[in-house]
Amino acid sequence: MRKIIVTEFITLDGVVEAPGGDETPHPHGGWQTKYRSAEGGTYKMEELFGVEALMLGKTTYEGFVRYWPGQTGNAFADRMNQLPKYVVSSSLQKAEWNNSRILRDMAEVAELKKSDGGDILIYGSATLAKSLLHHDLIDELRLMMVPVTVGGGLRLFDDGREFKKFGLKQSRAFDNGVLVLEYQLGG
Repeated sequence: MRKIIVTEFITLDGVVEAPGGDETPHPHGGWQTKYRSAEGGTYKMEELFGVEALMLGKTTYEGFVRYWPGQTGNAFADRMNQLPKYVVSSSLQKAEWNNSRILRDMAEVAELKKSDGGDILIYGSATLAKSLLHHDLIDELRLMMVPVTVGGGLRLFDDGREFKKFGLKQSRAFDNGVLVLEYQLGG
């Protein structure tokens, strides 16, 4: 069985929206860019090379497809373009990025998870991640907690009053104050 791993940049107040700055019209967009580091880059490289596929929500896919196919000549971009990509969307008409396939619902995600193959990484895609959490389809949650608060925005965990237990798999602190917290669902 494959593992589904969600990786998120997240603020101290739980916001995942607009970490890079232009994904949404958040007034404090770009909060993550001030905390980029060699340590973080190495972590993200290891994370990407530790999986065999990507899974994305429609919005993240649409942003990535505008950028990544035109990037070549470095290991990270080449890996992003080479990996199989699964886009979870009921409305996306076609997936044009190399090695992309559309999954229409959580049942298809569950079937993919049961299939042979390596682990699947989800970048951002907060709406998808929330749905997968609700359906108990996530195995690991990797949070890169940036030491800022932005006062509101899209959160990974809403006030849905669902109880989920996580067990700490590993943690590390970077010199710039970013904490990496890796959890396994179910503790």
